[in-house]
Amino acid sequence: MSRAIEHNEARQRFECTEEGFLCVLDYQLSGTVMTITHTGVPQAVGGRGIAADLTRHALDTARSRGWKLRPVCSYAAAYIKRHPEYQDLVA
Repeated sequence: MSRAIEHNEARQRFECTEEGFLCVLDYQLSGTVMTITHTGVPQAVGGRGIAADLTRHALDTARSRGWKLRPVCSYAAAYIKRHPEYQDLVA
């Protein structure tokens, strides 16, 4: 299933709505370094791969824009460890 993930650049986050619940991945951009600070999925819609989809979308966006990453968020850091194809993005 493909989720509609929006890049809300004004709020520096990626977001999607699942069954009325807002799910987000927050970041801070400094120059060309994206620091992923938080991934939030409400418990009511947890366990569906939403955080993974948000993280993958953020990492693909970073790659396409030539950004490096600092995964401060523990979920994002674990995701990158599980997906070595993103290791080259880590600052």
